[in-house]
Amino acid sequence: MNQAEPLLSAETLGRLERLELVTRKIFRGQLKGERRSRRKGQSVEFADHRNYVPGDDLRFIDWNLYARLDKLFLRLFQEEEDLHFHALIDTSPSMQFGQPSKLRFAQQLAAALGYIGLCRSDRIKVEPLSDSPIPPASGLRGKSSLWKLLQQLGSLPATPHTSLEAAVKRFCIRNPGKGIVVLLSDLLDKNGYENALRALIARQYDVYVVQILSPEELEPDLVGDLNLVDCEDGEFAEISVSPRLLQQYRATLQGFLNQIRQFCSRRGIVHMTCSTQQNVDQLVATYLRSRGLVR
Repeated sequence: MNQAEPLLSAETLGRLERLELVTRKIFRGQLKGERRSRRKGQSVEFADHRNYVPGDDLRFIDWNLYARLDKLFLRLFQEEEDLHFHALIDTSPSMQFGQPSKLRFAQQLAAALGYIGLCRSDRIKVEPLSDSPIPPASGLRGKSSLWKLLQQLGSLPATPHTSLEAAVKRFCIRNPGKGIVVLLSDLLDKNGYENALRALIARQYDVYVVQILSPEELEPDLVGDLNLVDCEDGEFAEISVSPRLLQQYRATLQGFLNQIRQFCSRRGIVHMTCSTQQNVDQLVATYLRSRGLVR
């Protein structure tokens, strides 16, 4: 894909407008939105009755029901609320790898999910993961904020090195509220990913982890003697690539992915692995829908 192409095509925008973000948890929104809450509140659409208890607002007593049953019942209404959605994007050097790069894929996916939320008046925030202090991202709301969302995604600062744990903990300090958090990263941090995910769980976010890998990482096509340089810390290693070595690599990679899946599954985190060759439009409409993030 050409890096200069827009993150979302007009056709993709049209399809995304029919979707909405879904949370597995109940959060109290700060502003009225366009989604149905699972909580009962005060709006114009009737939902249910419950028994009256002293102290309830008398304005919501169903007097017609009282006339028939000689009992006091309170009318409940479907409440609408806004949802907070955070896209955390790993901008470390390893995310620059591939064609298209893993970072480009993360930007596209964040743009697609963010636009779905904007169409439903959810609160959208896109934040790069960084060790150093960065200005807090402004919350976006409403379809008219699409250009701001794309502008934020297009100007993500590159970071020379990012500790996933430190960056996520910095995000949690700045954002004490609850909501959906989608972490977009390759999770290739030598210090591990566990403490970063524990920090998000501690804040009671509804956490989704989208692990993005390139085809070259999933199925390397290498032969001969090579000098490999770690783009994160500059370490290098001399290797001689053979079929046996490639087989060991695949087994190690599969073990790494299984370990992440098990870690997430035990903690109620939805984990998914994506290749940068996947179509973002189809990924959102099919795979993420099946995993419960959108509907």
